[in-house]
Order: sequence, then structure tokens, then C-alpha cells
Amino acid sequence: MLRLYDSLSRETRLFTPGDESRVTMYVCGPTVYNHAHIGNFRAAVVFDLLFRLLRRRYGESAVVYARNFTDIDDKIIKASQESGQPIAEITEKYARIYSEELAAFNCLTPTLTPAATGHIAEMISLIERLVSLGFAYPAQGHVLFSVAQFDGYGKLSGADAEERLAGARVEVAPYKKDPADFVLWKPSNEAEPGWESPWGRGRPGWHLECSAMIEKALGETIDIHGGGQDLRFPHHENEIAQSNCAHAGAPLARYWLHNGFLRMGADKMSKSLGNVALPRDLLKKHHGETLRFALLSAQYRQPLEWTDTLIEQSKKQLDKFYRLLAETGPGEPTEIPESVVIALEDDMNTPEAIAGLHELRDIAMQLEGAPRMRAASRLKAAGELMGLFAHQPEDWFKWTPQSQGDSPGAEEIERQLAERAAARKAKDFAKSDRIRDALAAQGIVIEDGPHGASWRRK
Repeated sequence: MLRLYDSLSRETRLFTPGDESRVTMYVCGPTVYNHAHIGNFRAAVVFDLLFRLLRRRYGESAVVYARNFTDIDDKIIKASQESGQPIAEITEKYARIYSEELAAFNCLTPTLTPAATGHIAEMISLIERLVSLGFAYPAQGHVLFSVAQFDGYGKLSGADAEERLAGARVEVAPYKKDPADFVLWKPSNEAEPGWESPWGRGRPGWHLECSAMIEKALGETIDIHGGGQDLRFPHHENEIAQSNCAHAGAPLARYWLHNGFLRMGADKMSKSLGNVALPRDLLKKHHGETLRFALLSAQYRQPLEWTDTLIEQSKKQLDKFYRLLAETGPGEPTEIPESVVIALEDDMNTPEAIAGLHELRDIAMQLEGAPRMRAASRLKAAGELMGLFAHQPEDWFKWTPQSQGDSPGAEEIERQLAERAAARKAKDFAKSDRIRDALAAQGIVIEDGPHGASWRRK
């Protein structure tokens, strides 16, 4: 039974979707003006895991997962002005890079990937409803949401009035009735992108975009809304206010989930602090599955210290699993062990699930023959539920980091192995040993077996 911690009620609840034939989940995606950092990828990996769990329980076709792209924002406009590149060129580039990098982390493609600029008409319609109902007001080309009109404001984040002002990213503006009121629509000058609206040419506010995309793609009330902990206030708080007021009090989501921060030293990872690690750079040195394992090593709501040691330990653990899978072969499809399922359905307790993987490996190592193969198949099935073990063992051990530019490629290694085999057949063992030693010096381990030699990288 799947249980999830709901940030709004502040308790772990049994997950019960509104409709088991259409389970809906929305996760806030990136603002595509630059490379995302690994902290942003934690949310993507966490909710990819939840997507997999939901598909297992309700069926692949029953789960609708939407993750958006914010492709209109002041940061994007600034990037375009500074680089001279058209906005569409920038947003398409970084949306493509983000998707490609997530694929390297074994993340499934969401069911829907809506873009903000494809929903301008829906955003204008949503604002018109809020204005007509008295929850929003136009002022000097802007339209603002009146926080005082929504009694439930602040329940998700727990922020008091003073904290709301401190963290709301608001500018002092004489046209606001209350300093905490937030922008739904803002005017655009001739140099900025804009769309015609009842309030003049302008563009949407960031918070409004997700409310409009959720309504269009998934409906008024969805089952799960997710994102990073930093989005609880003001972004998700404002989403709740807009959607609740526009939909006669209907809740925006039945469950709110937020993942914890990645930390580098004493601080959370953020571009504003300049202490970020980019997947673009990490993937040159580490396999994407290693990085995924590292991100899943802590329970998703807890902070995670991002270090080289964490990545190295993750690689060593995966090597142990893949080595067993290499020894036993692919095996037959099997049921996922209950111990791992129970851990993952307990609010995605990935440390407990990983402990379950090690237990399955330990059991397999004590067996021989067919029982060992069956145990290894159970291990593989458990890992695949977590988005792990997605590669053939021989490919895993032959993968070469881009940073190892001097390391021989697979074709060159195979050529040298063939040359070594010929030397051994000719009983030229000195040459055979020279080839083995030369490869070993380059980080290539040769393993002789009854069916010939195989190799892997250290």
C-alpha cells in the first residue's frame, strides 16, 4: 500500500487517487534559459521513481505525469538580450539538453511536457475569472492577485505575514493594494515578448503558468503535485490560491510532495550562491546511472550532501550488483521482491530499498546454479523498479568517461585482446603478458574464463 508524506497536511497518508483509471501527477520543471544543476535533477529523479511506482500499481496507461517547461520568464528575456539569440532558440536548446541529460539518468519521459507559451490563452482566461470573482485586480497594465481575499493563504508553507513578504520575490510597487499581492500579468515593452490581453500587451507571471497548464492538461484537481522544497513558498502557495479561487474552492492537489535540498558544504546548492554542479559536467566523468543511484541514496525529503565520495561509493555499489548480474546472465522475468516494494511504497524509503538490494545480492552469492540465477533475476527486477540496472553488464564495465581521453576505446581493446589470444595460441606467453600488463596500466582489467577473455574498466 503506497503511503506518501503530504506537505499540506504534514502527515504521511495512504495514497488514494480520485480515479484509479487516471492517476494524475504534475511536477514543476525547469526554466529553460541555461543548464540545470544537479540539485534540480533530484526532483526529476525522485518523481521519476514515483512515476514508476504508480505505473506498477495502477498500470502504465492509467498514470498521466506532466512536467512543464517554463519558456517565458524574465531570466530568459535577460539571457536573450545578453546573448543576442532569439528566445525560442534559447528555450528549445536548453529544453532539449535537459531532456537528453535526464535520459542519461534513466528517467522515463513524462506523459506530457507542456510549455508555458503554448497556454497563453488559458492563462488569460484564468485571470479573467479571478478578476470577475473579485480575487484579482488590474492596475497600471498589471493584474495582481489579492492575497487578502483568500483565507487559506499560507497553509502549505506555514509562513506568517512577515515571512511571506520577506520571501515573496516582490517589488515595492505603488499600484499594489497589499505588498504581498503577486503578479498574474505584467506589461511588456517593445523589446520584450508579449501577447495581447484585456489589460494590454504583456506576459504572464510565473506562478500563474503552472495553474493554467495543470487545468488544461490534467483538470481542476490532480492527485499529486510535486517539486523541490524551495517551491513551497511562494510558488506553490500562489498556485493553490489562484486555482482554489478560480475553481470554487476545489483543491488543486490531493497530495503535495516536496524533495529536500542537495547541499554542498554548509549551504544548499543554488545558482545564486554559485555552488552548483552541472549534470553536463558530471556526465563527462560519471555514468548517469551512478548519479541516479547517488541521488536516491537518501530519503527524498531529507537533505543530501553532494560529494565526490558519495559518487564514488555509488559506483562501487553498482559495480557489485552488475558483477553478479554478469556472472549469472539475464535470467527469467520474475516478480519484484516484496521487501523492496514495501520500502519504496513507504514514502519512497530508498535507503531501505537499497539495503534490500544488498540483501538480495548477499542471498544470491550464497547460491549456485539455477537458484543463483533466480535470485539474481529477483535482484534485477527490484533494481529496475528503481530505474537501475538498465544496461547490459558488459556495457556497464566497458563504459568510458569522457574525462579519460587517453583510455583506449572498446574497438582498440578488442583488437588487443584478439592479438593476445593469438599470442597465447602460439604459446608466446611473454607477448600475451605484455598486452595484459599494458591494458592494466590503462585501467583495463582482463579476466580469462572458459569461453575466452573478457574485460572491464576499473
